[in-house]
Amino acid sequence: MDEREKEEARPRGAVDFIYDQLGDTIAMRADGFDDAILGIGSRCGQPDVLVYDVDTIIDILIDRDGMDYDDAREYFSYNIEGAWVGEGTPLWLQKYA
Repeated sequence: MDEREKEEARPRGAVDFIYDQLGDTIAMRADGFDDAILGIGSRCGQPDVLVYDVDTIIDILIDRDGMDYDDAREYFSYNIEGAWVGEGTPLWLQKYA
């Protein structure tokens, strides 16, 4: 079973609810990281965006892609966090507590 089939087979309750709440907004999705979605971020005068947990993204890169922590962190910083795709670009939340 490939990654797409695994993701499609997983129960999607919370993620489906979040996508339903976003409706037809310009919010962009980080493919393959639905398990890291925390919710929806609102900004005054700006479109709503998806909010992702950075630590969970790093864990996914380590578990799914076989990266070590340093490689996963560098990959995230350069290829995910550093990718501006317009006003719908997600927020990346780094929890400290």
